[in-house]
Amino acid sequence: MRFGRIVLALLLTQVAGAQAPAVSPTPGARIHGVVYDSIARVPLAGAWVQLAAVEGRAASARTVLSDSFGRYAFDDVVEGRYALGFHHALLDSLGIEPRLHSLTVVARRAARVDLAVPSGPTLGAIICRAAAGVDATVMLGGATVVGVVRDARSGAPAADATVSGEWMEISFRAEGTERRRPRLVVSTGANGWFALCNAPIGGTMFLQAARGADSTDMIEAVVPKDGFLRRDLFLGAARVVSAVPSSPVADSIVMAPRLMRVGDGRLRGAVVSAAAGRPLAGAMVRLADGPATRADERGEWTLGGLPAGTRTLEVRAVGYYPLRRVVDVIDGASAVRLALNTFQAVLDTVKIVARYTDDRWDSGFERRQRSAMGRTFTGDDLRKRGVIETSDIFRNVPIVRRAGDLLLMRSAFKFVPGGDADHSCIPSVFLNGMNLFQASASEIDMLVPPAKVRAIEIYDESFVPPQFQQAMSGCGSIVIWTK
Repeated sequence: MRFGRIVLALLLTQVAGAQAPAVSPTPGARIHGVVYDSIARVPLAGAWVQLAAVEGRAASARTVLSDSFGRYAFDDVVEGRYALGFHHALLDSLGIEPRLHSLTVVARRAARVDLAVPSGPTLGAIICRAAAGVDATVMLGGATVVGVVRDARSGAPAADATVSGEWMEISFRAEGTERRRPRLVVSTGANGWFALCNAPIGGTMFLQAARGADSTDMIEAVVPKDGFLRRDLFLGAARVVSAVPSSPVADSIVMAPRLMRVGDGRLRGAVVSAAAGRPLAGAMVRLADGPATRADERGEWTLGGLPAGTRTLEVRAVGYYPLRRVVDVIDGASAVRLALNTFQAVLDTVKIVARYTDDRWDSGFERRQRSAMGRTFTGDDLRKRGVIETSDIFRNVPIVRRAGDLLLMRSAFKFVPGGDADHSCIPSVFLNGMNLFQASASEIDMLVPPAKVRAIEIYDESFVPPQFQQAMSGCGSIVIWTK
């Protein structure tokens, strides 16, 4: 499906009525107003507002720039008919071209004209109706995701690139749980613009752009509840090499070789605690399936050898909840500030509401244990087996194996980035319901000693309960509950 440039009328509203003539030293009227971004719900600064004469005594067009409050003004405007409109880079990224607004100036009568980028729902409805070729009165459901795909090296729009959007749908039926992975695919136009229609509203979807050998990561994107999301994507190439990654916990831990993506890109930034803004020295910063580094004593870091394009950055620090951030690896990229919350800050919201149960997390472990959909262990099982480190229990599970510090499961797909040559992948790890993403064996041992384990659940990709499903991972999950 290809989308051309969508042309629609601006929401040019509130043309003020003529005011009573006032004594003025200037021979003309004042035309003023505010340019507003209805998507972000903020004034639009830096918009080029143009007033062009259609007929009358005026001789040429005039242009002003809206200020930081979105305000603009034309003074000394003589009588006549004018066309009024504005331009901003935001309009290009949305793939729209506004029509001009007609305005008649009489004597010295001032007029206020507020200009606006249409709201997200309005844009989405117009774009998707035009794409589907349906009448404007026909209602379409679902969200709209738009953006521009650009080359990460030159910044030029990438025509004929493929943009895909996927998400997880889980249906509960009498015969069991059904999982579906709907997928939308479109191609960019000559200006690099794309639109995905009928996406999930208020949910998480996964976006990826590709053209030839260049591609982005498959990134997570949260679609707002108003059903409209704009996300630009940058295409870049990656070289795949076999390398030994750094351990997220200790440099002395021996890690198994992994396939890693590298390039010539570079990012810099800082890691701090969310509560006090304190630098987190030693925090591990890495690109998903790519190079890694550690923050210095000031919390600052520089990461080189990165593949260009839109990528996913991961950061971990001892005692802090891991964080993932989508970043654009391009020339001149701004520094990335990463703020981590402590486990205590996240878990403080958990309250004990039942007096006669030891399941303080309301985990539902016993119910899932009876279903026999996965392999489960209790704290008593760990004690009876005499495990010294919590991760030792995985040595007794056929679907899990260790490769150095990594825990691996066999993937449901032929290849999963970050896995290895025999189609293994890194499972998601949940601690008391919180996603720790792809935690290593040493991280699990550090966070949860055997004496603190209440239960462990292990699921391959086919039987992961919905609440522990890491969508699009193609891998299983490990769920740990503490006492």
